[in-house]
Amino acid sequence: MSETAKKRTPAVQTLPMLVLRGLVLFPKIIIHFDVSREKSMEALAAAVKEDKQIFITAQSDYSEDITQDNICKVGIVASVRQMLRTHSGTRVMVEGLYRAKLVKTVSEEPYLTAQVKRYPDRTPKVSDEEMEALLRAVKDEFQACSMNMPRMPEEYINNVLNNKDPRTVFDNIAVSMPLSVEEKQMLLEANGLVEKLSLLLSMLTRESQVMSLERELHERVHSQLDENQREYYLREQLKAIQEELEEGDMGTDAFEYMEKIAQLNLPEASESKLMREAQRLSSTAPSSQEAYVIRNYLDTVLDLPWNVSSKEKNDIKKVKAVLDKDHYGMDKVKDRILETIAVRQLEPEIKGQIICLYGPPGVGKTSVAKSIARALGRKYVRVSLGGIRDEADIRGHRKTYVGAMAGRIINAISEAGTNNPLLLLDEVDKISDSYKGDPSSALLEVLDSEQNTAFRDHYIEVPFDLSNVMFVTTANNISEIDPPLLDRMEVIELNSYTAEEKFHIAKEHLVPKQLKKHGMKRTMLRINDAALRLVIDGYTREAGVRQLERCIASLCRKAAKEIIENDLQKVSITASNLESYLGHRKYLESSLSNVDEVGVVNGLAWTAAGGVIMPLEVLVMEGKGNVTATGSLGDVMKESSGLAVSYVRSIADKYGIDKNFHKEKDIHIHAPEGATPKDGPSAGVTMTTALVSALSGIPVRHDVAMTGEITLHGKVLPIGGLREKTMAAYKEGMKTVVIPAANKGDLDDVDPVVKDGLEFVLADRITEVLDAALTQKPKSGGREHIYNGDDVRVNPAKNDDKSRVPVHS
Repeated sequence: MSETAKKRTPAVQTLPMLVLRGLVLFPKIIIHFDVSREKSMEALAAAVKEDKQIFITAQSDYSEDITQDNICKVGIVASVRQMLRTHSGTRVMVEGLYRAKLVKTVSEEPYLTAQVKRYPDRTPKVSDEEMEALLRAVKDEFQACSMNMPRMPEEYINNVLNNKDPRTVFDNIAVSMPLSVEEKQMLLEANGLVEKLSLLLSMLTRESQVMSLERELHERVHSQLDENQREYYLREQLKAIQEELEEGDMGTDAFEYMEKIAQLNLPEASESKLMREAQRLSSTAPSSQEAYVIRNYLDTVLDLPWNVSSKEKNDIKKVKAVLDKDHYGMDKVKDRILETIAVRQLEPEIKGQIICLYGPPGVGKTSVAKSIARALGRKYVRVSLGGIRDEADIRGHRKTYVGAMAGRIINAISEAGTNNPLLLLDEVDKISDSYKGDPSSALLEVLDSEQNTAFRDHYIEVPFDLSNVMFVTTANNISEIDPPLLDRMEVIELNSYTAEEKFHIAKEHLVPKQLKKHGMKRTMLRINDAALRLVIDGYTREAGVRQLERCIASLCRKAAKEIIENDLQKVSITASNLESYLGHRKYLESSLSNVDEVGVVNGLAWTAAGGVIMPLEVLVMEGKGNVTATGSLGDVMKESSGLAVSYVRSIADKYGIDKNFHKEKDIHIHAPEGATPKDGPSAGVTMTTALVSALSGIPVRHDVAMTGEITLHGKVLPIGGLREKTMAAYKEGMKTVVIPAANKGDLDDVDPVVKDGLEFVLADRITEVLDAALTQKPKSGGREHIYNGDDVRVNPAKNDDKSRVPVHS
């Protein structure tokens, strides 16, 4: 403004007033800012209409509304250069003209209007040398501050440093430096250039020291961190600031962990170990990998039910009622559980032996374990061991890296929420070892009641008592279980179901279960008894009831579709219309011969699906003594064929067989269904009988079945799976079954209906088998080993019963 204009400026002016938040304007400075308050926009509009002058001052406390108390008394009379309307308010460019002091506020509506007067700038006289020294000091401090301000343009810094006008230097530095509103207001109100520069110098000196300290803190943090760890960087920065201020505090999380550990009442060694981990957490950066590992470890340990137990039910009658309701038959398993409860009532502290439920797939091993847990009031948890090859799956991983976790046993206990659940170790026979360790050996400590009182998982590293856990294991083939592991378990065999058992299971359990699963009421679908028996005989061939349940589920789905499509109230399924729902029968009646034949013998075999009749055929032809065995026979059965040939040579005279048959005859031994692999040590008597029949021409009784292995001297050796094998003979309508004499005790396990319907011949030597099987016997033959003690002999009426079900393999 020119000197003439200054003289024409009245002493007191009435101008629109604009109060800024967080901003202080200086003379001769052009600045941009946004205006959003309604009164402020009205004041600007009024200024533009008049002479474009407006009084601009700062608001000391801009967290509150504008009042007379928070309006600064010294401000700037400015000229409005430009106004631009935006969607959020008004963008304004103004130029500061001169300092002015607020005399009084004239009005507040529709905008602020104030009377102001020029605020003179009285500058004391100083020598040029003093002003030069003061100006240099200000520039030096500004340069020091600008080094720590990377966003300040270098061109702007050079313009300030090269400018020799003290007032211009002051105005530029005062505007550009990151000073507070209070500090900038002090600079604005200071009288005289010397006072302004001196005050600015003190502020720059203090700001330079703060920035230098901040830079050191940044450098200290950056030396420890990667650039990408932003959160970690912020935490470390806070930590460095606390160290500089000599402040430090243990994390809240660490205190919470310590309180939880103290409440567990653990043994002193375990508590001390966990407390040390919590203390380590307090001195570790929260976002570091080490803190994550410690936190995860403490959470896992504290989640374990150290002192939480479920109340066990010891009422034998109620437990028996639950087991009988859930499962048909299975007397051995039920008796064993009731024995356990009885012993616990007499001695509550006893540690029970591990029960291993052994049997073919689908017989209900897993569901029995669930029923046991429900009957005893224990939590049920299942751990599948099939295919485990890593010892760490049982014992856990060492907690030396991110991602380590506890083993399956500890995880199952944590999932149960009690320290005395029923823990089912499913498919224990399907564990295999590898270079990662032997999981079977790791299970030894888990299942040994003398060791599992202090089971140490590699991850949690503190002992946990597993002695209160009731372990139940399941297996399909106990021969594949590691012998030391099997020695710690009490094996209870769940045999394959008979047709009568399947019928009761289907009627009492499977049909209601599937009806509920498919949203059907009992009145909507009726499957009569004859249809159920036909499903069992004609559409399933298994030891368990899984396929039977699938067939019943299929009937439910088809019935539901028929009810919805035809708007029916109910559907009835009988034996006559069953094929319209399930298609043609998959398994027909037995194709076994009903006449006596030469060289054809009914052998008995055990499979995972139960017992089966395995016919064996022998054909003798002119040749050079070659013996051929076909039908996918295994090594054991092939050896049995060679053994049979040698033994028949030793008894050739007794049965009128040519002594040179091994040189002049070719022998072909065949087991039908050649695509099905067959092997096992129980076909020796069958091969020998078929060979004697084929070489002597004596037919074999078609109603006789046999099982057993022989020695080179003709002794009959015991076999396994007698219950299943005799059931197969009963289903196929056999009248007599020849078994080894050493298996007499196993007849106690044979179903009563089978013992009533069959005649058993206990053979100690192969000659006794031949006497029972061949239709023509040597004069020296006899049947003095027929089993007729306390069991009923064969009932011809029962053997002619056409309703007997076919074999299930």
